[in-house]
Amino acid sequence: MSAHEPPPALVLLHAFPLSPRMFDQARLLLEPDVRVLVPGLAGFGGTPVPAAGPSLDVLADEVAALLDEAGLASAVVCGVSMGAYVALALARRHPARLRGLVLASSRAGADAPEARERRERIARAVLAERDVRVLHEEVAPGLLGATTHEVRPDVVEDVRRLVGEAPVEAVAWAQRAMAARPDSTDVLADVRVPALVLVGEEDAIVPVDEARAIAAALPVGRLMAVPGAGHLVPLERPAEFAAAVTQLVQQVVAQRGGPA
Repeated sequence: MSAHEPPPALVLLHAFPLSPRMFDQARLLLEPDVRVLVPGLAGFGGTPVPAAGPSLDVLADEVAALLDEAGLASAVVCGVSMGAYVALALARRHPARLRGLVLASSRAGADAPEARERRERIARAVLAERDVRVLHEEVAPGLLGATTHEVRPDVVEDVRRLVGEAPVEAVAWAQRAMAARPDSTDVLADVRVPALVLVGEEDAIVPVDEARAIAAALPVGRLMAVPGAGHLVPLERPAEFAAAVTQLVQQVVAQRGGPA
């Protein structure tokens, strides 16, 4: 980082159905002079479930309000999975708040009908059972790559614990918000700030080719595929994640200079 120009703030937006704690290890590896904000979304991480109906626009507006409260005109925004969907909603609704963008493990398109139906079924199940059993059975196994399952039992256990902490109301609200999200492909061409698309080479949810197409649609975008990682790159490969995000922040400083 420049000795005269502090880096912009960095907002980290977590994946479903986890919480801000998914970034704990990666945060320790970021540049020490980067101001990092890690909000809970949709009722995860001890935050209240939004009173408004399920919509990622609600969460994007909350991120904009967070920047206001922090006295920040803009920030580098990094979202993982659901967090990336929120970052895309922010890009649509509040484009001036972005100084840089990281989309990790993300799709740009809307859910297909069968995916929306699955989300609704999961929402109904957790509310009816008052338990997140269905997440452990159907969601958690696909979040991590094969390498992590084979050689990182600590990460597997961390994810199991984080999923188990998910409040059922937050799970249902978030599932319905993601099911209702629009296609954001058109948003990508209007993102004129430095952007990075991160994907795990072993991601069973978002194929590398799909991530490559997102990066190609971003005017100042590039792709980074992370070996040995699945859908949760910050947990599976925290050093690589932190290095990639730091490089993007440095790119923002070099391009525009100055604090947010």
